[in-house]
Amino acid sequence: MRASIRRRWAAAVVAAATALGLAACGSGTDAAPAQSATGAASTGGTRSVQHEAGTTEVPASPKRVVSVAVTLTGHLLALEAPLIASQATPPSPITAANGFFSQWADVAEQRGVQVLYQGFEADIEKVIAAEPDLIIGSASGADSTLKIYDRLKSIAPTVLFRHDNLSWQELTTKLGGALGLEANAQKVIADYDRRVAEVKSAIKRPGQDAVLLRDNNTDIPVFTEASAQGALLASLGFTLHPLDSSLAAADTREGGDRKDIVSVAQENVVKAFGDSSLFFVSHSPDEITATQAKPLWKDLSAVADKRVYDLGLDSFRIDYYSASNVIDRIERQFTG
Repeated sequence: MRASIRRRWAAAVVAAATALGLAACGSGTDAAPAQSATGAASTGGTRSVQHEAGTTEVPASPKRVVSVAVTLTGHLLALEAPLIASQATPPSPITAANGFFSQWADVAEQRGVQVLYQGFEADIEKVIAAEPDLIIGSASGADSTLKIYDRLKSIAPTVLFRHDNLSWQELTTKLGGALGLEANAQKVIADYDRRVAEVKSAIKRPGQDAVLLRDNNTDIPVFTEASAQGALLASLGFTLHPLDSSLAAADTREGGDRKDIVSVAQENVVKAFGDSSLFFVSHSPDEITATQAKPLWKDLSAVADKRVYDLGLDSFRIDYYSASNVIDRIERQFTG
């Protein structure tokens, strides 16, 4: 990038950072939070997009999209967005060596998507160096960039979306509207729906309700019908087990606005789950085996009857790619 352009962008970032210190919120049309994204094209070669941090004019046909939310990157890849770089996480069992999630890391490599930076603290200088014409970010979760929104929007038009309160299909639809890729979003969802219908008609479901969970040892996060995982199982004809709120871990009974996960105390595992079948989210086979051997857990009828199922390491952050992988695993475990 030419030195003069670098200087102008650097100055803009400094100015935005100063403004952020003087006011907690942005100004103008970016101040009012919104709940949905719409892609209404305007006459100036842009579209007006409503998002969690306000309303932003974005290019009608962006060419250099940067993701500062790795959770959203899989959705952008499924949409075939012109993605050039993305935030990555530190490498872990659920990622490739570069920190991209394993369910779509190979797709990103094939398309030449570069690692923007690793970790959950945004590297503004690297965002500037990527020369984006549109920045996509999150307003929820560990990869949220809501606090630095003013700094990001000084670099390029920036839109932020939550990913914890809606299905992957809804999020893909929102992103498709923001990028002018509505037709791509419809195709991705239609292809997936056909696969769901195929598997739903082929599998034999257990007669018991289903519990989607993780074992954190201290507590047990359970995924509700409002979660992406819950919506996925429901689409295949499974019935989620209703949880008695009195059995939730004490520190999650009140406060917070998350509806997709409820934590259950370890001592309440038998009362909370009853005879439900258990579906483990993002655990290794060894971890699932270890959990079943723990006191209380080994008394569950699901353990005795071998109704314990593995949704795979990539089943925590649900996008088109991980959802498709989960569907394949369910088909293998419940067919025949």
